[in-house]
Amino acid sequence: MDIATLLGVGLCFLFMILSIVFSAGITGVVYFLDAPSAMITFGGALMAVMASRSMPSFVAGLKSYTLIFKMPADDTKGTIKKIVDLSNTARKEGLLALEEAAGSIEDPFMKKGVGLIVDGTEPELVKGILEAEIDAMAERHKDHYSFFGDLAGMGPSWGMIGTLLGLVLMLQNMSDPSSIGPSMAVALITTFYGSVLANWFCYPAENKLKARSNAEYTAKSIVIEGLLSIQAGENPRVTEEKLKSFLSPADRSAYEAENGGGGGE
Repeated sequence: MDIATLLGVGLCFLFMILSIVFSAGITGVVYFLDAPSAMITFGGALMAVMASRSMPSFVAGLKSYTLIFKMPADDTKGTIKKIVDLSNTARKEGLLALEEAAGSIEDPFMKKGVGLIVDGTEPELVKGILEAEIDAMAERHKDHYSFFGDLAGMGPSWGMIGTLLGLVLMLQNMSDPSSIGPSMAVALITTFYGSVLANWFCYPAENKLKARSNAEYTAKSIVIEGLLSIQAGENPRVTEEKLKSFLSPADRSAYEAENGGGGGE
């Protein structure tokens, strides 16, 4: 479970409710509940996004929201260590020895790359195949996080549409001065709903999924760089130093503490 996401989303909602309660009491929450306003804002925004996508893409976008609460399996330091071990094996026993070593590889992407190397595939072709795979992955991820970007743009727009509808209805009933205040409040609730949809629900999800996508892209780029280094016959220590450049200073220090800073021969 991603604690940062859980706390962020939960506390945003809590602070919003508390601000209403502190200002208008517990009964004040009722002032912000209006079914027609919710229908025009949330329903209109969702249907507009649906109209701009295919149904499978729309459903997949909705489902992807749950991903922001899951902690991704990020073991970049372990990936580098595994590549350095493969580099040592290839240097001592040759590239064909990697076929047996591949049996212990759990990452399908790395396993595929090792298989291409063992089969004698040209380095440029290996690079092209693996880069095509991570580019396709990035496009799939973009389809998910852009869903929330689109919805964030639609929310305030449909909130404004709801506000304009409410104002038109209010102006049609100007003969009753006592109804103007409540009618204006209801009209403005749609703008409030649109802002909440964008800033509480959509933007955090978009940013989190985009960051996860970038991190996974970087992790797979490390694998490509490492495997090409092995195929080129580079010294394992050189390979290790090259891959450590992808790590932050803190992660690099942690990696060196765990592995003694050495990459073999």
